[in-house]
Amino acid sequence: MKSKEALLGGWLLFCAGAAFGQGQAEEGPATDTIAPNIPGVVAGGTKVQFIKEGFDGTEGPVAMPDGTVIFTETRGNRITRIDHDGKTSTFIEPAGGPNGLGFDSKGRLIAIQTEPKAGIAVLYPKGSETFLASDFQGKPFTRPNDLVVDKKGGVYFTDPDPQRVYYVPASGKAVLAADGVKDGITRPNGIQLSPDERTLYVNDIRGEYLVAYDVQPDGSLRNRRNFAKYVGVAKRPEGGFASGADGLAVDSAGRVYTTSNGGVDVFSPQGRHLGTIPVSKHPQNLAFAGPDKKTLYLVGRGATFKVQMLAQGYLGRVK
Repeated sequence: MKSKEALLGGWLLFCAGAAFGQGQAEEGPATDTIAPNIPGVVAGGTKVQFIKEGFDGTEGPVAMPDGTVIFTETRGNRITRIDHDGKTSTFIEPAGGPNGLGFDSKGRLIAIQTEPKAGIAVLYPKGSETFLASDFQGKPFTRPNDLVVDKKGGVYFTDPDPQRVYYVPASGKAVLAADGVKDGITRPNGIQLSPDERTLYVNDIRGEYLVAYDVQPDGSLRNRRNFAKYVGVAKRPEGGFASGADGLAVDSAGRVYTTSNGGVDVFSPQGRHLGTIPVSKHPQNLAFAGPDKKTLYLVGRGATFKVQMLAQGYLGRVK
């Protein structure tokens, strides 16, 4: 019988090989998988439970106040909710072609919208809907992707096509926080803050490394650095890399979780790889939820999953 390490290694090689040819793994039907033992994170043998598939795009999961989770179906133009029993229902429809989601300290649901115009908007509660930002210096955003809301109510978000990270202060216009062309981020995607909000993490779906910045008091960013190397990175035939790195999450201990070609890579606060949780469908995004925030929800390729964790998601912010 093969060891767990050998099985995991084979899985990573499969994903990397698929990514080499197409930029992402091609999978069959969604199924349960088994997590390896990652001390303090997840117990070995824990089931990564398949919930449901057939969704019209799967992105942007975030916990609701009651511990349920919502995620976006971008192509379906709606936000969908998963209850504690795994049942799904429509939460908001239409939703402006939503992608990344977050909540601010006022309990407002902040969303990336891609139609009829691209930008950052408040979608919930009903009656509070408004646009927070739709342009930078008079030029419209191209196609914003993911966001994170800080404790001051400011919003960091990525726009992959111009390779940029923007920051929208709680009351103010969007400012350029990071230029991926200058900083070597080929395609910025997922974005997340450390629990103390002193570090901002940015995923590069076409890079080898998860990138980190120091957050300044005014929200600006300094000291760009390679924080961690993704697992299962492959070279693209046309040049560059395919990491599959998309969504990001953090737990109460400051560990960083990123979706990638290998599944879910888990890194220490210092960037050391602690282990990878395999998923039968290439995960695109993830979020801690549940009553105690110890359930990790995964979405990707039209499917949803959950896994019971030892680690607890950070309680100081919703995301």
